[in-house]
Amino acid sequence: MVGAALMARYVLGISAYYHDSAACLLCDGVIVAAAHEERFTRIKHDAGFPEQAMAYCFNEAGINGADLECLVFYEKPFLRFERLLETYLAFAPRGLCQFLQAVPLWLHDKLWIKDHLRRQTGFDGTILFPEHHQSHAASACFPSPFAETAFLTLDGVGEWATTSYGIGRGNHIEMLSEIRFPHSLGLLYSAFTYYTGFKVNSGEYKLMGLAPYGEPRYVDIIYKHLVDLKDDGSFRLNLDYFDYCTGLTMTNRRFDQLFGGPPRQAEAPLTQCDMDLACSVQEVTEEIMLRMVRHVHKMTGMKRLCLAGGVALNCVANGRILREGPFEELWIQPASGDAGGALGAALFGWHQYLEQPREVDGVSDDMQGAYLGPAFTDDVIRQALDDEGAVYCKLNENQLTTEVADLLTNGQVVGWFQGRMEFGPRALGNRSILADARSPQMQRQVNLKVKFREGFRPFAPIVLEEHVSEWFDLHKNSPYMLLVAQVHVDRLRMLTDEEKDRDGMAKLDVLRSSIPAVTHVDGSARIQTVSDKTNPLMHSLLTAFDEKTGCPVLVNTSFNVRGEPIVCTPQEALRCFLSTDIDCLAIGAFLLKKSAQPESLLQRYPHGAMALD
Repeated sequence: MVGAALMARYVLGISAYYHDSAACLLCDGVIVAAAHEERFTRIKHDAGFPEQAMAYCFNEAGINGADLECLVFYEKPFLRFERLLETYLAFAPRGLCQFLQAVPLWLHDKLWIKDHLRRQTGFDGTILFPEHHQSHAASACFPSPFAETAFLTLDGVGEWATTSYGIGRGNHIEMLSEIRFPHSLGLLYSAFTYYTGFKVNSGEYKLMGLAPYGEPRYVDIIYKHLVDLKDDGSFRLNLDYFDYCTGLTMTNRRFDQLFGGPPRQAEAPLTQCDMDLACSVQEVTEEIMLRMVRHVHKMTGMKRLCLAGGVALNCVANGRILREGPFEELWIQPASGDAGGALGAALFGWHQYLEQPREVDGVSDDMQGAYLGPAFTDDVIRQALDDEGAVYCKLNENQLTTEVADLLTNGQVVGWFQGRMEFGPRALGNRSILADARSPQMQRQVNLKVKFREGFRPFAPIVLEEHVSEWFDLHKNSPYMLLVAQVHVDRLRMLTDEEKDRDGMAKLDVLRSSIPAVTHVDGSARIQTVSDKTNPLMHSLLTAFDEKTGCPVLVNTSFNVRGEPIVCTPQEALRCFLSTDIDCLAIGAFLLKKSAQPESLLQRYPHGAMALD
């Protein structure tokens, strides 16, 4: 092992100190491991230094920091600090209190990141600091199947850039243009996330899910007062309505006056106005992204496009880019947010700094299905179950998939804990909660009794890759749940005039398709396809379910409850299973049924005990 470690070349990428910190380790350019810090600390969107994620990466490779050839941090701290200083000076004396709070943190810790990295890793060699959007671009281009591609990165803000585009060729990325802070599509979307009562940097996907319940009544107001949009997708925000440059909130009183009142309180009932605002900003976001994509195509002449940055997780916009955009092929980084910056940083170090070549086939990416986190042996899982006194049976793979398919067919909700944990915000079939997509009651049941979250939230379908076009209006693979498409017309039911005219949450009660649990109120679905190559066990389960029901589609939602990160360990999976209305748990080779568990065990984990605000 020592000799092999000395021969191999390792690069570590780190993202930290904003949100969703993470670590990623490469060995000779291949991703060995990547993980979010939140999965270990259990602090959702943990921004701290990814000490445990890094330790996991080292452990996976059997090395330590001294074995690294290169260490790469995902952005330039001094540039970010420069932006903070210039922004506060530009708006002075506004924001003085926030300035006085921020500066000591930077002077004490964040400006000395190089020293901190050396102490944490024990590495004394080369440390690189690409720009934030270079890391995003690297995460988009370098793992993609394409030897040559355009890229577009969009987020809230890095150091200065909020949007950038360029070209990736071989092992080099070239930045061609950018939009700079304070003009940011990500911050515009986050402003509406804040105003409608959701948490910034985590609630944006809720806003996207809420949009189909509303009407785009505020689009003209947004364009008239908030956004000056050009034909090429460039834009400027009217900062008179926003407070994110210097304040502790995203919007201000002028914003409140424009939309008729103060921001919604977090747990207050959703109104039709909230739904219309969500719909409106979603429509504006899609239009801006489409214009940008057309401009990038015109300026680069490329046939392929890669996307990254937090805004690239807007899978509704991604679906429109695929259908309506000028590019022939589209690839999106599954960990598009800041966690993916760690992966991009590592790849930037390997390819662009160390000048190592890429090998691509034009078809397969290098993300390994995004299954890059910890896995646990059956011996470790058994010990965790025995320690709690759980009752289980052990099955071979064929028995497991057959039995779980039977349980799902009979309306049971199943926790599915298999193989390596996913990297990125989505559960992709290894840390998932599964259910029958054909059930009209399943969407409400899983939302309210299992996930303990808002009842309007849609669920994603997981479907056999070879059957996706029979069930959805999608004719390509979508392995990372980053594309929204309509449910196939043959699977939809004809709605009555009364059903078509329903507004707001009343739309939830309409049966729209033969797979209602994964059909959103606008007839769409956020699709994940599964192949036998990337996830053979999940493929076998879907095949078994298809053989029993004639339906190769299941509900797939992340194995967690509201406010908690996706489960990482067998202990966390067991606790989530016991404290929710999940009926069964398939964990490694073991199957547990809630009805078979001893009462003393159930009493230790009362219903809802793991749900957080």
